[in-house]
Amino acid sequence: MKIQIYDPPMCCSTGICGPGVDPVLVEFTADIDWLKRQGIEVERYNLSQQTQAFVSNSTVTDALNKHGNECLPLILIDGKIVAQGAYPSRQSLASLAGVESPKIGLKVTIEPSAGSACCSGPAPKEDACCDESTDKKTSNKKSCC
Repeated sequence: MKIQIYDPPMCCSTGICGPGVDPVLVEFTADIDWLKRQGIEVERYNLSQQTQAFVSNSTVTDALNKHGNECLPLILIDGKIVAQGAYPSRQSLASLAGVESPKIGLKVTIEPSAGSACCSGPAPKEDACCDESTDKKTSNKKSCC
């Protein structure tokens, strides 16, 4: 069995880079890694970086001609479309691949990276603010951003 994933255009191969990471992509990438550990062959293609993979697959080309980029992501198993337009859950992927999914799902969370400004991180406590001049959380309401 081979699963092929045809992603919409993204900045990198998985879409989990840059400042605005979509949690759905993070979770899906973890789910794909999990599938690989179950012995499932998975290939993943990004439209902006691997255009030839889209062009050379007539099933994908037909779907794109018929539905445009709205059909992406497109998931194929052994050359047949099994999902399109959204990333399936781990349970759905497991069912499609014929493997047992874990009883307790792994919840993926994204911790905000430490940005250059304190306001770009997690929300400050109610009594704390961001002091733009020192870039630190303070309790001084006068210097809130």
